[in-house]
Amino acid sequence: MSGRANLIVLDDGAALAAAVAARFVERGRAAIEARGRFFIALAGGSTPKASYALIAASERDALDWNRVRFFFGDERCVPPDSDASNFKMALTNLMAPLQIPAEHVFRMHGEDDPAAAARAYAEVVVREVPAESGVPVFDLVMLGMGPDGHTASLFPGSDPHEDDAALVRAPFVAKFGTHRLTLTPRVLTAARVIDVATAGPTKTAALAAVLEGPPDPVRYPISVLADAGDRVTWLVDRIAAAQLADSVKAT
Repeated sequence: MSGRANLIVLDDGAALAAAVAARFVERGRAAIEARGRFFIALAGGSTPKASYALIAASERDALDWNRVRFFFGDERCVPPDSDASNFKMALTNLMAPLQIPAEHVFRMHGEDDPAAAARAYAEVVVREVPAESGVPVFDLVMLGMGPDGHTASLFPGSDPHEDDAALVRAPFVAKFGTHRLTLTPRVLTAARVIDVATAGPTKTAALAAVLEGPPDPVRYPISVLADAGDRVTWLVDRIAAAQLADSVKAT
């Protein structure tokens, strides 16, 4: 991956979830101190789920939660009460335990027509998130990586920069036979900090290809993060990092 991303290798999934939770709180404090608000785009997945539960259980006094605004990097085209919903997962494990006001949570409406939902969410992001050079800038974007190198809902096989200026897209994901909603690379890479958490043996090959090879966004969409350089931090477990060269691990 071109650019200079940062890499943190943790012993196991529990240590990874704890590190993600700690960075969430750290970035929140820094943003609130500097600008009075913390704008975050949440991720779905097992590691964020564990991290959210840790924050709700042990960090409820760590931030002024009234100053946090919650958004989502992507969503499945399902109702908000579906077990497949990223919103439901985050609500259950983070926002509800912390009693976050509903008006501080901005979800993607996966139950609506996908194209219309994408346009509506782009309008919300533009309205609510402070912009720099015309692009909304999140204080923290949380991401994961799939075994195929996808991130958010940017999947292999097509140019992830397609309709980049729209800020939010509703791509059709052939492998699942459905649409998804996702922020585009233009928004993702504009964030002040981007944390990518990934773990397990199914991620090993893709992680090595992305971090050690040239950017190939069509094959590995997460390669778009090269544009963000050292604002990207990869948090991975030792199993996922098994194929990385020592020189890469040293970063």
